[in-house]
Amino acid sequence: MSAAVPAPATWPDVRVLQLGTPELGDSSYVIASGGEVAVVDPQRDLDRLEAVLCEVGGRLVAVLETHVHNDYVSGGPALAAARGAEYVVPAGSGCTADHRAIEDGGEVRAGHAVLRALRTPGHTPHHTSYELLLSGRAAAIFTGGSVLVGACGRTDLLGPELAEELTRAQYRSAQRIGERPDPTVLGPTHGAGSFCSSSGTGGETWTTVGREKVVNLVFLAPDEDSFVAGHLSARLDFPAYYLEMAPINRAGAPAWRPRPPAVLGVDELVALQDSGVVLVDVRDRASFAEAHIPGSINVELGDSFATYLGWAFPFGTRFALVSAAGQDVEPAFRQCARIGIEDIEGVAEDPFAAWRASGRTLRRYPVTDVAGLRQAVDGRQGLVLDVRQRLEWLDGHVPGSVNVHVAELPMRLPELPRDRRVYVHCLSGSRATIAASLLDASGFDVELVGDGFAEWAQGHHPIESGDPAA
Repeated sequence: MSAAVPAPATWPDVRVLQLGTPELGDSSYVIASGGEVAVVDPQRDLDRLEAVLCEVGGRLVAVLETHVHNDYVSGGPALAAARGAEYVVPAGSGCTADHRAIEDGGEVRAGHAVLRALRTPGHTPHHTSYELLLSGRAAAIFTGGSVLVGACGRTDLLGPELAEELTRAQYRSAQRIGERPDPTVLGPTHGAGSFCSSSGTGGETWTTVGREKVVNLVFLAPDEDSFVAGHLSARLDFPAYYLEMAPINRAGAPAWRPRPPAVLGVDELVALQDSGVVLVDVRDRASFAEAHIPGSINVELGDSFATYLGWAFPFGTRFALVSAAGQDVEPAFRQCARIGIEDIEGVAEDPFAAWRASGRTLRRYPVTDVAGLRQAVDGRQGLVLDVRQRLEWLDGHVPGSVNVHVAELPMRLPELPRDRRVYVHCLSGSRATIAASLLDASGFDVELVGDGFAEWAQGHHPIESGDPAA
């Protein structure tokens, strides 16, 4: 579990800690002072946060949200209820959970610290940042999805009809944040790895107002119109499950706590699969390709596990996990809970010998590398399928390749040929791994390119850009 990181500045009688969730590219904050504590933007898996609260000590007096989140299920209502704290949400958010609606200029006190609401619409219409005031002066500001490290929060998540209006609001909100003194520590909720960010933000999770004025396009743009044009230019798609998060967060969700999963045997796996449950094999790509249960899908257990599981399958899909012997699957349950995936029936650990012993067969498919892909391309063998996002593909791709994003693949399988081999790749191999297993489960002759376009480009192989068909 992630450790809390102290703010890059110290203040008398106040302690500020950042708790990162790198799997989603997000951060939560703990502000402790004078025996009282406030929390900003908590994740749903509260055991990590409670460990930090235990370490800092004191009474939790307030849990604050910068906005109704689109990328994860908040732990705010559950944490506030469990600790008898005030749950503070920006006015106008539509929240129906028990809360206090805070207006611009409203204040929350925790010991010697004052958290003052600063209305900063843009990422959402009701978005609010919280500046930490010490002796009446701004020491830090928690900006949620407004100004990020080297970027700003996206303004298109609520649909194209609101995008320009919210982008203009985002620009004005940033200028308001920029009025804080340059040394003011800036802690955003969204960062690298979050689809709520307008662009890559690098690996840093803290910054200052002064630094952002030097590097952030929202401050460097010559005027509002220029910022709007740049901010609304081509954007990567965001995960489909984002559309489900806001209603859950407005109503409030129970906390998630780790518990032992149900253990599944071969007969149970078969019965679950027959009832429509998706078997998700969380092993590495090479092990899966060598031998796997027919119809199972390979989503490697890494930082992006839940993101792509929740993107490729409709919300509410039931799952069962298949793992390697001794593999720790708790992170899979934790990641899924953060985005509202509740229906995981259990885990079958290393069931393959038992599967064979029951008289059933396993499937396999070949894995190649960039050299093998180059040979296939030069020999005009099969179809090269690139499962990156459209914008990535347009920026540069293997000549002659066909582009279908991995999340769209289940719906677009009828477009692909079944009379020749499909060589599937992405940037690094993780998305292609999911895609290859989807194709295999549907009966395609598939070959996984275990590395990806990054290696293709580094190897100085031919690259095509744009859409040749256009």
